[in-house]
Amino acid sequence: QVQLVESGGGLVQAGGSLRLSCAASGIIFRVNAMGWYRQAPGKQRELVATITSGGSTNYADSVKGRFTISRDNAKNTVYLQMNSLKPEDTAVYYCNYRLGPPFPSWGQGTQVTVSS
Repeated sequence: QVQLVESGGGLVQAGGSLRLSCAASGIIFRVNAMGWYRQAPGKQRELVATITSGGSTNYADSVKGRFTISRDNAKNTVYLQMNSLKPEDTAVYYCNYRLGPPFPSWGQGTQVTVSS
């Protein structure tokens, strides 16, 4: 059974930083690409950052240069360092080992709120 547990969200002022973590279990973490998604109120969930098993990264244009995805295979954990946060980054953030549908599992997500 796959479990994805996100943490690290919170309330931060614009321009601030947060570091999100996602602990995964039930998958062979080191061979899986991982992605961070976010869903803002009234909007569809969007993919914002990905990292391959080999460590190659990719970012949505909206976060490029501000967010950094990384992974620690020893801890089965993927991270999202978010700098220069903007109010439009406000969303619930999720991780997943699937980079496209179907999505058999989602965690509870972690809320990020950026005040202006």
